[in-house]
Amino acid sequence: MAFKKVWCALALGFLLPFSCAHTDFFTSIGHMTDLINTEKDLVVSLKDYIKAEESKLEQIKKWAEKLDQLTATATKDPEGFLGHPVNAFKLMKRLNTEWGELESLVLKDMSDGFISNMTIQRQFFPNDEDQTGAAKALLRLQDTYNLDTDTLSRGNLPGVKHKSFLTAEDCFELGKIAYTEADYYHTELWMEQALKQLDEGEVSSADKVYILDYLSYAVYQQGDLAKAMALTRRLLELDPEHQRANGNMKYFEYIMAKEKEANKSSTDSEEQEKETEVKKKDYLPERRKYEMLCRGEGLKMTPRRQKRLFCRYYDGNRNPRYILGPVKQEDEWDKPRIVRFLDIISDEEIETVKELAKPRLSRATVHDPETGKLTTAHYRVSKSAWLSGYESPVVSRINTRIQDLTGLDVSTAEELQVANYGVGGQYEPHFDFGRVSPALSSLFLLHKCCVSLFQVANYGVGGQYEPHFDFARKDEPDAFKELGTGNRIATWLFYMSDVSAGGATVFPEVGASVWPRKGTAVFWYNLFPSGEGDYSTRHAACPVLVGNKWVSNKWLHERGQEFRRPCTLSELE
Repeated sequence: MAFKKVWCALALGFLLPFSCAHTDFFTSIGHMTDLINTEKDLVVSLKDYIKAEESKLEQIKKWAEKLDQLTATATKDPEGFLGHPVNAFKLMKRLNTEWGELESLVLKDMSDGFISNMTIQRQFFPNDEDQTGAAKALLRLQDTYNLDTDTLSRGNLPGVKHKSFLTAEDCFELGKIAYTEADYYHTELWMEQALKQLDEGEVSSADKVYILDYLSYAVYQQGDLAKAMALTRRLLELDPEHQRANGNMKYFEYIMAKEKEANKSSTDSEEQEKETEVKKKDYLPERRKYEMLCRGEGLKMTPRRQKRLFCRYYDGNRNPRYILGPVKQEDEWDKPRIVRFLDIISDEEIETVKELAKPRLSRATVHDPETGKLTTAHYRVSKSAWLSGYESPVVSRINTRIQDLTGLDVSTAEELQVANYGVGGQYEPHFDFGRVSPALSSLFLLHKCCVSLFQVANYGVGGQYEPHFDFARKDEPDAFKELGTGNRIATWLFYMSDVSAGGATVFPEVGASVWPRKGTAVFWYNLFPSGEGDYSTRHAACPVLVGNKWVSNKWLHERGQEFRRPCTLSELE
């Protein structure tokens, strides 16, 4: 069918002049000789068509061979493969952009089966938002872990299983995404990396003119006029007629002339440089502390404090289930007291929990302090699912284990939450506690110790959970009101995977970093015995640099803990 259309087009193109003044060709050899020449032209065009189609098929064949090798590697260890942030970004880019280009290439000549299948499958492909999100995740990783663009582009990351690299075109794409976000700092970094790789001889469809256009403007926006002019001159050497570059150069020269006339002092210049540097590193103090902790540059305990941390066998305060088989416990931090339980969840239990959660994973939500309702937020980018104890004996057994080892009642706890943080997934600094609603009963108000649901989270590459509190604070009067079980008294956090690099749980207020170890769990109280929130428990999950992070957590609430963790005589404790 496709050949027939092409043949008709070719015929129309070459025979139309004759058809407009049709004659009986067979009656004149002279006219017939003209047809010979026409046929010759048609054969040449047909050969050109075949050559073009062969070239097209060769491109498709190379693409298929490359993707065949890539998918063969990726399907053997999907989580490990996507644990590399570059692989995750390029997957988003391929499915959102490059497969569409391939579709356009073969659309006219491939079978209806391929086209219909492609059309059906495209509705399940990542979209622009996914590609942008993956790119922004790479930028966050770059900032958090102090990675230079060349290191990230070459894929030289610690603990990688499937090394990958960014092409000049990929770097250009990252720069463009940063540009659309008015993030001129990262625009400059990635446009310079794209230019560097092209200057080194990389063959690419990326155009230096376009790169220099973005780069010069990003540099200008950051206040470096001299560099912006130098880049614009380089652009004009490549394309002297570039309209915007010529206009920009005139403007830059005008600004430069005004500055010279003003005879700016060197002191002013130094101040301008400092202001530019501040623009490039516009982070809050907590953010800097958070990033340092994520890199393992946290507070180092004094030997005296270190001596107070112990390892022990723990029987849950003589719980019958653990007297003969106590669990291993070790202190992670002293104030707030954070303890880790080792070998506390088996690989089989982990896989069961993950399989139960995967079909239900949906965009994670947070409590809006103003409305008290759940909503999605840019600072918590993840998917989560909730599991009840009655759904599976494994979940029920896990809940019982938490109750035995904490001594707290889990009947008023939130369900087990399973969360999966994807590329660039994050949860910024927060508290796990809140302010108790005044509508609670007087018995409950005697003691504000609450129990929460079981949550499981999976952090992918760049996955993070930025500093937060697990409890509701005084400015959140309606937090957990619907549960009717009071504030979150404690947090139990399972680590269900090892992470090659990154992914720590950090406490910026005290400088603590707790690193994921598969099969372990950490536990801490969010509230003092008086029921007041412990603000030193503000914490966050760092982005995963390499690997995949699954976690599950249980938030324990106050109701039911009146006699398990009674209030002290002093309100200050």
